[in-house]
Amino acid sequence: MEKKKGGFRTSIGGQALIEGILMRGPEKDAIVVRSPEGLVTKVTERKFVKDKYPILGIPILRGAVTFISSMITGVKALMFSADYFPDDENAEPGKLEKWLDEHIPTDKLQSLIVAFSVVLSIGLMLVLFMLLPTFIAGLFHATSPAVHNLIEGVVKIAVLLTYMILCSRQKDVYRVFCYHGAEHKTIFCYEAGLPLTVENVRIQPRHHPRCGTSFLFVVVIVSIIVSSLVFPYINWQSIWVRVGVKLLLLVPVVGVTYEFNRLVGAHDNVVTRILSAPGMWLQNFTTHEPDDSMIEVAIEAMKLVIPEQQGKDNW
Repeated sequence: MEKKKGGFRTSIGGQALIEGILMRGPEKDAIVVRSPEGLVTKVTERKFVKDKYPILGIPILRGAVTFISSMITGVKALMFSADYFPDDENAEPGKLEKWLDEHIPTDKLQSLIVAFSVVLSIGLMLVLFMLLPTFIAGLFHATSPAVHNLIEGVVKIAVLLTYMILCSRQKDVYRVFCYHGAEHKTIFCYEAGLPLTVENVRIQPRHHPRCGTSFLFVVVIVSIIVSSLVFPYINWQSIWVRVGVKLLLLVPVVGVTYEFNRLVGAHDNVVTRILSAPGMWLQNFTTHEPDDSMIEVAIEAMKLVIPEQQGKDNW
């Protein structure tokens, strides 16, 4: 169904895949991939952990739960899209791959791969944005927690920028970021109440205030603020104490960031535009202008998750 004319904010969000897009609606997830044979779609009903465990739906906790759930769903969607674009169809599987295929059922193997990928992704983020900045900041032997946190904050932002710039320059990743732009444009078109056509989507902005790139940037900023509040009361000169405390603070940091993004995403005024500006600027590295074929994929994915009941996806 199409939305009536008039702007609003939708809770529908997405993720760019390999030659495709994952859209997440209030009731369904939809994957659309442009394979060599044509468009391939997969639609699944959404299940919320908070429905089974209501305590996980309270503020702060729900942020960490949503983050982990999104990572799991995203990894599964990436694996689905990657299946249509093997690196080398003629390549012989390795010994480990053969052993896994022979000894572990397909469904269980997929679950193990997803779990390993999520753990690896979280581990990489911890190394890049927590351990590395903490180690580098320690090399300066700051005499106060305020100076140490300032150095660590600068390093975190530098690492984030370097990571995004390097990723955006990879040819395959560049196309993924083009699909990312198509996702944002399609969501903007839907929120504007316009018919979902290539022409209407093409003219929309590619920077969206509720993007995951902005979320990642805010996580870094919130972690710097929280560290500044906590470090004066601990033995901050010990690297092990710093790392341990940062690990303990992960859930509240992600939770506060999630609530912040919900608040900013629900309003459009001078204050929220200023608060969201840095994250929007970072999207210059993680979104690119899509071609019409990418926009078609995004439109198809969007149509599959729009709820029948109007207003059910209101932010």
